[in-house]
Amino acid sequence: MKKNIDIKPVKEKPIRSKEYATYLKKVKRKKVVIITIQLAILIAIFAIWEIFAITNVIDTFIMSSPSKILSQIAILFNNGTLFYHIGVTLYEAIIGFLIATLGGTLIAIILWWNETIRKILDPYIVVLNSLPKIALGPILIIWIGAGTGAIVAMDVLIMIVITILSMLNAFNSCDENKILLLKSMGANKFQILFKLILPNSLVEFISVLKINVGLTWVGTIMGEYLVSRAGLGYLIVYGGQVFKLDLVMASTVILCILAALMYFLVVLIEKIVKKKRNIH
Repeated sequence: MKKNIDIKPVKEKPIRSKEYATYLKKVKRKKVVIITIQLAILIAIFAIWEIFAITNVIDTFIMSSPSKILSQIAILFNNGTLFYHIGVTLYEAIIGFLIATLGGTLIAIILWWNETIRKILDPYIVVLNSLPKIALGPILIIWIGAGTGAIVAMDVLIMIVITILSMLNAFNSCDENKILLLKSMGANKFQILFKLILPNSLVEFISVLKINVGLTWVGTIMGEYLVSRAGLGYLIVYGGQVFKLDLVMASTVILCILAALMYFLVVLIEKIVKKKRNIH
């Protein structure tokens, strides 16, 4: 009996020159320097803030201080409400982010697909984009109700028009010669969309994700200002009403951390996408 021997191909390691290796080291060193400076600036801001508070240069009742903020976060943690309020706001932000980003991209595809629909809806999109979304708050509360639905709706309204306009512009900016080439090869509109338009718009889509990361927190907190019984926006409003500025500042700091984490997640997705595109 002859045994079948599987011969696996040997993966050759890419040959790198000394100059290229030196260049990579410089790039990594530059990244470390930038991150170090960023952290140093952040630490310096909080240190100066705390020193000014201790020496009574600033009024801690109005400006609070890093130590009081940490103390307030510890109080929220100990009474079991910290992660509850974070969870409520995070849920509303993520749901709004996904609906606006995916829904806006889908609407942009429909508008690209049908020029007639695009021309009909174009003035309405422009008007909706220029309309102050906060003005629709009372209407949303009446239509949807005072709850999570109204907050998510406010979130979506703030992001969806920007997503539609950005993605539609990316679709329309695709090289017309490439589209004509695919048509000459017998490609239909569906194939053109998935083989050319969407891959060509990937960079713009990542940019839209980065923009929406900031807008989703604006929309969520704005919605919680109008109607909420829980969440970081609720804590900020409540803290302002009872003059607990430590609670306001603590909620704001937590909000900044969540927004930063969400942004870094999008940056990580961007790196993964770029790496796969380079491989292919």
